[in-house]
Amino acid sequence: MSRPVTQPKVKGGKRGVIGAVGIILAAVFSLEGGFVDHPSDPGGATNHGITEHVAREHGFSGDMRDLKRECTIEGEVCAESILAKDYIEKPGFLPLIAIDPVVAEEVIDTAVNMGPRRPSRFFQRAVNATCGTQLVVDGKVGRITVGAWKECRAALGPRACVQVLRHLDHQQTLEYERLIRRNPRLRVFRRGWLNHRIGNVDRGRCGERANL
Repeated sequence: MSRPVTQPKVKGGKRGVIGAVGIILAAVFSLEGGFVDHPSDPGGATNHGITEHVAREHGFSGDMRDLKRECTIEGEVCAESILAKDYIEKPGFLPLIAIDPVVAEEVIDTAVNMGPRRPSRFFQRAVNATCGTQLVVDGKVGRITVGAWKECRAALGPRACVQVLRHLDHQQTLEYERLIRRNPRLRVFRRGWLNHRIGNVDRGRCGERANL
């Protein structure tokens, strides 16, 4: 396996976080698989979890079947570099990995599946429900949201992870049902979504840390 070229930017070069990112991306790739182009999928042609639209935004001009999972040369566009930028760094999820990589994996996996904005709101609601906070549910995971979660995770320990995962899965399930009601053609994906995206992050792993 080639060594990834593109890595998320982490202050202080925290290798534990970088390692956790690698584990999370491997889990996402395992679920997403390779190239698919289902006629009922509004996202169209997708490879390694990256839709054609997103790939083109990043400058990839080739056939989607040829989009590499990992970058092999500096500056190359690949699924790994796109996921790290658009689904971890830009939505503000990188600090979550240092706090609790298990919860971060669920948030990032959902972001790849349905875009970052919805799981950002799911996460804010989950923190409010678990921690008794009053975060504004605006889909912006910034300093206030991260700080509230860090404080709560430190106070409640692994129990906070279990509860947040439960709230995240519940909201994700409701969102799938809402999407299907709005677009019945999506029903063909329902079983796969529920079997592979709900409960896919093991609550038994709560307590894992990023080994900073």
